[in-house]
Amino acid sequence: MNQEVNVLALVKGKERYVFLYSDSNQSEMLRTFGRYASDPELSFSWYDAAVLSQKLRRKAQRNEVATLIASKNENATSNELELKLED
Repeated sequence: MNQEVNVLALVKGKERYVFLYSDSNQSEMLRTFGRYASDPELSFSWYDAAVLSQKLRRKAQRNEVATLIASKNENATSNELELKLED
């Protein structure tokens, strides 16, 4: 099974936070943002966690819409083929 990898990145001065995740582990990413924000040794803030969480959710919504559109287009194509076969 080939699974798409999503990337979220945050640049804070000289620091770089790069998160790789799949659609199936989004909730784990949200928990990771919280753990990072809670860690006083990191410059990662609750604001950073909120911004990245919002980006993650928006990407998930866009993926869902794209899947629905693709499904609708696929169904329309199937229906067109059925009509052509019946004629």
